[in-house]
Amino acid sequence: MPRPPALPLQDKVRIVLSVLSKEKTVAEAARQAQVSEQSIANWRKQFIEGGSTGLAGPPAVRPTAHQEHLTDEVRKLKVALGEAYVELMTWRKIGDYRRVPSRTSR
Repeated sequence: MPRPPALPLQDKVRIVLSVLSKEKTVAEAARQAQVSEQSIANWRKQFIEGGSTGLAGPPAVRPTAHQEHLTDEVRKLKVALGEAYVELMTWRKIGDYRRVPSRTSR
């Protein structure tokens, strides 16, 4: 049986609030939303710990200083590689224009 699609954040909040306000039991809410009771229990725990943002999922992880340094270094290396490639292509065109024999064309 295929897994049902994930519910939008607003629906999860509405369900959790109806359970917390005792409008519905966990079993009723689970049956109506077509999810497991465990899912609603997890949502309730996440909501209590982090409010509606807790239901949105894990917070975005900020990269460490080391990761930022490595990302910057990769960017610089890509720029240098691109410049070297352009220079190489330029030298090849100049060599073709002057009909300079290459070492491999003997």
